[in-house]
Amino acid sequence: MTSALLEVDGVTLQYKTPRHLVTATYRVDFSVHQGDRYVILGPSGCGKSTLLKSVGGFMPPVEGSIRIRGREVAAPGPDRMMVFQEFEQLMPWKTVFQNVLFPMTVTRKFKRADAVERANAAIDKVKLSGFRDIYPHMLSGGMKMRVAIARAMALEPDILLMDEPFAALDALTRRTMQQELLSLWEQLRFTVLFVTHSIEEAIIVGSRILVLSPHPGRVRAELDAGDLGLSNIDRPEFGAMSKRIHNLLFGAEELRAAEPEEARA
Repeated sequence: MTSALLEVDGVTLQYKTPRHLVTATYRVDFSVHQGDRYVILGPSGCGKSTLLKSVGGFMPPVEGSIRIRGREVAAPGPDRMMVFQEFEQLMPWKTVFQNVLFPMTVTRKFKRADAVERANAAIDKVKLSGFRDIYPHMLSGGMKMRVAIARAMALEPDILLMDEPFAALDALTRRTMQQELLSLWEQLRFTVLFVTHSIEEAIIVGSRILVLSPHPGRVRAELDAGDLGLSNIDRPEFGAMSKRIHNLLFGAEELRAAEPEEARA
């Protein structure tokens, strides 16, 4: 086993509300390797999105550590790029090319000529060269996702962070987006950390799945999804994996009762 790209070691995350100190996750451990499609799965309120924000450098752990290539995560950086829900983070007044170019211009990571070359190369990789001068409102949902990923990948991040990107979509569009993401991954083999609350989506998208308990999020299991995916959705193995995850999430109330008091604070 090669050394991990991302290491999350015993991470506890907390945030304050007007009345309470909320423990979002409790001593979570996992590692992500180069080229992984790593999915964090759990019910609403288990801290999975908070965990993604912490990996992004927006929330420091109160306990434990997060490391990228052995370096402690202390702040946001271009080595971790975020893709949000519905891909509406594209700037509507900018073309596809301008949207992809923009982060490189802001970060000044590359000289102008290099940034232009990289933007064009990224657009070509996601097969949108013919749409270079088109505005986002003229694109389909799948094309918007490709632009968002091209923009992220042009900066050469170590890992792509995706926070329930398909959650607000209807079932048919969501399936199309899953197909688009997997197609892009087959072409580019980028590393992705993907958050979802859908068991089916976790199995379709993920090569590995981290199952978190209800609030506060603790690791219930890490599962290898193998070759399970859209092409195997009707196989008995897919159904067995889905049932196993369901039981981990909802069929182990005795585990919840056995959690230490500090984890339930």
